[in-house]
Amino acid sequence: MSITLERKTALIKEYANGENDTGSPEVQVAILSERIANLTEHFKSHKKDNHSRRGLLKMVSQRRRLLDYVRGKDEARYKDLIKRLGLRR
Repeated sequence: MSITLERKTALIKEYANGENDTGSPEVQVAILSERIANLTEHFKSHKKDNHSRRGLLKMVSQRRRLLDYVRGKDEARYKDLIKRLGLRR
């Protein structure tokens, strides 16, 4: 259900703004999106796992807050990010 270290470092390299950037909103949203996608696949075969579903909802709301933050700071960065991640909005 969680992402591997290799996948996480690949996401950091892809979405980082600088060389040592690991905490920018873009990186955080990309990692959350990967975890959300993994959990969504998990729920296709484990429909009654309500404890993990609560964690999924928390992750979705955290991603929404981060996206709202990026949108408030720079609209172009926001549009580029949701296009790169393939998110609806």
